[in-house]
Amino acid sequence: MNFEQARRNMVEQQIRTWTVLDPKVLDTLAHFHREHYVPDAYRHLAYADIAIPLDHDQQMMHPKLEAHALQAVNVQKTDNVLEIGTGSGCMTAMLATLGKHVDSVDIFPDFQASAMQKLKADGINNVNMIEGCGAKGWGEKGQYDVIVITASLPTLPQQYVDALAVGGRLFAMIGEGETMQAICITRTHGNRWEEKSLFETELPVMVNASKPPEFVF
Repeated sequence: MNFEQARRNMVEQQIRTWTVLDPKVLDTLAHFHREHYVPDAYRHLAYADIAIPLDHDQQMMHPKLEAHALQAVNVQKTDNVLEIGTGSGCMTAMLATLGKHVDSVDIFPDFQASAMQKLKADGINNVNMIEGCGAKGWGEKGQYDVIVITASLPTLPQQYVDALAVGGRLFAMIGEGETMQAICITRTHGNRWEEKSLFETELPVMVNASKPPEFVF
């Protein structure tokens, strides 16, 4: 299969047409070998507009959803990043390519072992794998410049918002069933945040997620 052509087609036909126009994101996707992170049985579908199945009833996000997440959080070379949900390691790799350091949390150690092998093969060594459950929140106050949550949550635990540094950006998918919203939250200063609704989506719910008290701005 011609992965290079499939990659170009993905960027031009899926990503650009879904209002992802940030040159940095487009360049990242144009040069990122997504096929390295897809399970072997689905490698030929690495650049298709689908959610590729993973073990443990999980899935990779559509490429255009990954692209929108990257565009929303606008990762800088100096950013410390928190990723909740390592999965295949695909988003981990792109965040690590764009940022300074990534802490990637996942409840499934086999996901992390597989992802770390792929990251090392691609020469990516600024990722710290942390086994744990992120359903209730993660991180210390002001710890991260960027937070990306790759599974949906019924509501957003306040600990995630608190873990943003001033100027930090968080991408999450909040809601239930067919009423999920992708959102971006920015910590403007002190204890003030701004929330932007991006688009409607649907994604598997994070393992162990429940309905904690909703964060109020």
